[in-house]
Amino acid sequence: MDWWLDPFQVSFVWHALIGGILVSLICALAGTWVVLRGMAFLGDAMSHGMLLGVAVASLIGVNLLVGALVSAGAMALGVSAIGRSPKLSQDTGIGLLFAGMLALGVIVVSHSESFAVDLTAFLFGDVLGVRPRDLAYLAVALGVCAVIALLGHRLFVALAFDARKAHTLGMRPRLAHVLLLALLTLAIVASFHIVGTLLVFGLLVAPPAAAALWANRIPMIMLGAAVLGVVSTALGLVVSWHAGTAAGATIAAVAVALFFVSAIGRGVAGRNRTQ
Repeated sequence: MDWWLDPFQVSFVWHALIGGILVSLICALAGTWVVLRGMAFLGDAMSHGMLLGVAVASLIGVNLLVGALVSAGAMALGVSAIGRSPKLSQDTGIGLLFAGMLALGVIVVSHSESFAVDLTAFLFGDVLGVRPRDLAYLAVALGVCAVIALLGHRLFVALAFDARKAHTLGMRPRLAHVLLLALLTLAIVASFHIVGTLLVFGLLVAPPAAAALWANRIPMIMLGAAVLGVVSTALGLVVSWHAGTAAGATIAAVAVALFFVSAIGRGVAGRNRTQ
């Protein structure tokens, strides 16, 4: 038992646990729709496209979260604008903006002599450096995400299953898409400084995907994703403490590993039912 509890006797690990739990809850709310809507590529593009905003914010001395929010918001608006063209698919817009914003971000970084450390934190996060102020930001972000998810639930459901039918029923799919992009943007921006942009994708997709293998109702998928995210955070912190590995990367790796365990378990359960 001490093997499990000893790491959390240290204050910065305890803060990391609370921060990881808040991030897990945020990612469960947004990630469920990412999985159901097939928006994984968009989530990946937004998380990497934030490099431009973060780099510019670092150079001019603005809070990195502001730069990340502006950059992710610009990506979301750009994808929506390009997606309206009848000659271009949404994936085309995502790919173009992803490549363009990432390229500009790298150019900005290449002209900065002092951005190496900040870039490392941007890519890989600093979950063990979570401060009480960060926890307050995450709590506010969780509250806003919960409000968006609650108010937009019926719209998101209609959009996820049949956007054309939702339009005929007056469910306003465009508004639903905008709200969904806002939810995804907020989740990514709030989470990136905890586990990094390269790793936030793990918590955003793996727990909801694992839960979706077992649950048929959307609230149950969200609940399962939240539980798996919290388990991934706690287990990842324990493993990283004893193994001396990077905490954020370990959390993301555990989340992905739990998905494969869930997939294997689902496959075994399916075979047993057919026998």
